[in-house]
Amino acid sequence: MTGKKDPIGTAIQDYLKGNKRAEIVVESSITEDDVIPVDYLFRTRYEMPELEQLALDECSGRVLDIGAGAGCHSLALQEQGLEVVALDISEGAVEAMQQRGVQQVLRQDIFKLKGQQFDTLLLLMNGIGIVGDLKGLDRFLKHAATLLRPGGKILLESSDILYMYEEEDGSVLLDLNAGYYGEVKYNMKYKDQASGWFNWLFIDPAILQDYAEKHNYSFELLYEGEDGNYLARLSLNP
Repeated sequence: MTGKKDPIGTAIQDYLKGNKRAEIVVESSITEDDVIPVDYLFRTRYEMPELEQLALDECSGRVLDIGAGAGCHSLALQEQGLEVVALDISEGAVEAMQQRGVQQVLRQDIFKLKGQQFDTLLLLMNGIGIVGDLKGLDRFLKHAATLLRPGGKILLESSDILYMYEEEDGSVLLDLNAGYYGEVKYNMKYKDQASGWFNWLFIDPAILQDYAEKHNYSFELLYEGEDGNYLARLSLNP
């Protein structure tokens, strides 16, 4: 993401320059527009929700923070004494992380990353969504195995968004011809910047477990939130 297509990076840079009220507009294919206050991307460890703090505690060895944003998780991991590599495709975000003291930063597409090995792959803030759809999840789990050392693990946050399709009477209305209900499209906007529409995946735990076991990972649910979000650990089997 560069130029006019880096709304998140531009908003992060504006925040660093003093615009503490900056907000990113989120357009969605399934719900009304929402906003992300940019200061949320700068939270400290003690400002993070319980799920994120647990994920940080579960990290070990050399960590790859995928979709690192402004670097709040990477900085917390550095404070824990872990070696962490922060990865993001946003030019503005990468520059911000370097400015904030993240020691190892890569501007890279996760699917193009090769030749490095990690003990933990970390995907927070519904980070597994970057795979886009179920086919992308297949592709990611296969690729992740090439990045993990023996005994390595993936720690990921996602949400089961079936509740968004519930009717007032509690029934669920789904268009079975539209594909998996967790495949969503988003467009991010900030000032004159727009990401363009992109695919994002929310995966329910049962289906995630099926895909994980298909690719030789063991699956463990570490945390379940009240709004359907959860933290899962996928450990690569020998």
